[in-house]
Amino acid sequence: MASATPPKKKPLPIPSQTILAKTFHWVNIISLLLMMSSGLQIYNANPVFGGRGGWHFPELFLLGGWLGGGRDWHFAVMWIYSLNLLGYGFYVFISRRWQRRFASASDIKAIRVSENVKRKNYAWHRLVYTLIIPILILAIASGLAMYKPVQLYWLASLFGNWQTLRTVHFITVPTVLLFTFVHSLFALKVGGTRLIKSMLV
Repeated sequence: MASATPPKKKPLPIPSQTILAKTFHWVNIISLLLMMSSGLQIYNANPVFGGRGGWHFPELFLLGGWLGGGRDWHFAVMWIYSLNLLGYGFYVFISRRWQRRFASASDIKAIRVSENVKRKNYAWHRLVYTLIIPILILAIASGLAMYKPVQLYWLASLFGNWQTLRTVHFITVPTVLLFTFVHSLFALKVGGTRLIKSMLV
């Protein structure tokens, strides 16, 4: 007598995300890519490291065509990026999503002592999500100081000198990219591809 085949497991449903959450994420991704490519156009005009003879990025990754065009793109998209982040911040606060998104004392404790792998992944995910906030503030603050160094002299002076200001602003870019990678990695660990799809599809 043939053994009964076990019933196939139904695929888990894709988590539900609000239209606002998806919109904030898509605007963030697109504006960040435009800011990076236009920022590299500005960088190539006078590299942060090595002066004008320093290493240049290939034209494939640039946006703007020349220094003035790169600046126009960069500073225009900067407002979209910043206002989108501000809007998302209000949305997270009003919808109380911060209670599930940002690290708490219990998450720090879970990272230290918990033996539950899934709980640790959740805790690490929230911690990474929390740590990116000061990096984003630093990126915007240093960018504004470079955009209006005379009007915002007090902000520019916090960085000491122009080269330090440029270096800090440049370093925030790979830091945000690293965050995006780690954020996606932990999203996969805690929710699988379903969580990624729920935010982007």
